[in-house]
Amino acid sequence: MRHLPVEPPAFFPRGPSPLSRLAVFGLVSIGLLFVDTRYHYLEGIRSSAATILYPLQLAAQLPGQALHEVGSYFVTKRSLADDNTLLRQQLVEKSATAQGFPVSQQENARLRTLLELKARYVTAAVAVEVLYTSRDPFAQKLFVDKGTEADLRPGEAVIDAEGVIGQVTRVFPYMAEVTLITDKDHAVPVKVQRSGVRSVLYGAGAGRAPELRFMAPSADIQVGDVLVTSGLDGTYPPGLAVARVATLERETGQIFARITGAPLAGVDRSEHLLVVGRAAAALPRPEEPVEPDVAKKVGKGKRKGPGSP
Repeated sequence: MRHLPVEPPAFFPRGPSPLSRLAVFGLVSIGLLFVDTRYHYLEGIRSSAATILYPLQLAAQLPGQALHEVGSYFVTKRSLADDNTLLRQQLVEKSATAQGFPVSQQENARLRTLLELKARYVTAAVAVEVLYTSRDPFAQKLFVDKGTEADLRPGEAVIDAEGVIGQVTRVFPYMAEVTLITDKDHAVPVKVQRSGVRSVLYGAGAGRAPELRFMAPSADIQVGDVLVTSGLDGTYPPGLAVARVATLERETGQIFARITGAPLAGVDRSEHLLVVGRAAAALPRPEEPVEPDVAKKVGKGKRKGPGSP
């Protein structure tokens, strides 16, 4: 007996064809959409599904939020670091300006005082600026930015807002040399402002205070007295501040007292100075005395009438 071959059963049972299933599911979807739109039957299902799926949504968003927070942290930290660096730079710049502000105020005050002094000596004053000091460490001299072109002459007084600086000793075409009152070869006739006692202030050289020499121990002078120019030398106008008495020693048995003074002017720091000409330092010429005989003749001439011979 001959046996016919038997086919094995299909591995997956076959159902409706794919086209049939597509048609069925499409119709079902259209029907659900119509019912939901018309009667809102699926609103509760959607709410329940949203409530159930909310924790899952949060869990799915956590990695992205964590990455965003980490990125924001580093970006913010970098931004803060940059802002901090910029603020420190601005602080350094403004601190330099703030530190220079008092200096500018002091300089403005000195310049205003110089302008007032120049107004006093308007016909014989020239404003100058310090270029540099002398290269000789033992010479107390400096150089200013004007010379013969500004009609500066040797022997003219140099002052600043606080008092006497020195005097012009050499003049060049575009600069001039000024010898300071602290130079050992310089002397300034002065008087005590309080008592009127006259003397001469001598420079003592670099690093030493000027001295009042040949003053009697009994002279009316005290520590703290202000010394001003007497005007007797014809170089410095009278009444300019020169120094303040710093030390005073009245030793018994000594012929002269030992007196030192501290310069009031900025001999080592002033940058803007005023050169005062000799015309401002010259004392007014006294009137000539009239002899009695001449006065009588002049008086008789005045008493004569118009018809007198």
